[in-house]
Amino acid sequence: MDSDSDIDTVIANELRLLDPEVRREDDAVRALLHDDFREIGASGTQWDRDSVTRATRADTGERTTAEDLSPVRLGSDAILLTYTARRGRSGSLRTSVWLRSDGEWRMLHHQGTPVPESP
Repeated sequence: MDSDSDIDTVIANELRLLDPEVRREDDAVRALLHDDFREIGASGTQWDRDSVTRATRADTGERTTAEDLSPVRLGSDAILLTYTARRGRSGSLRTSVWLRSDGEWRMLHHQGTPVPESP
C-alpha cells in the first residue's frame, strides 16, 4: 500500500469517527480504535476504548466537522493527523495517532484542546 493510500485511509477513518451514524454503532467505533486506545478529551477527561465507545453512542449532539487536516507519517505503520474540529460555535485542535495493526489502520491516541468560540 503506498503512502497516499494510507493517508487517505486514515483521514477517511478519522472522519468516520465523527459521523453520528458510525458513533451510534459500538462495533463500528471499536473497529476503528486500537485495543490500547487512549484519549485526552478537550475537557481533560481521559478515555479508553470502552469508555469512548459508550460516550460516542450516547452523544446526540450537533455534528462535528473537521478542517485543515494535516497528516504526517511517523513510520511505515504510524501516521499523526492534526486538524481543527468544529461543533456549532465551539472548536478544538485535535491530534490522532493511527497505527496499522493486523493490516488495518486503528486509532491509538487522540487528544483535543479547546480553542476560543467563533463569533
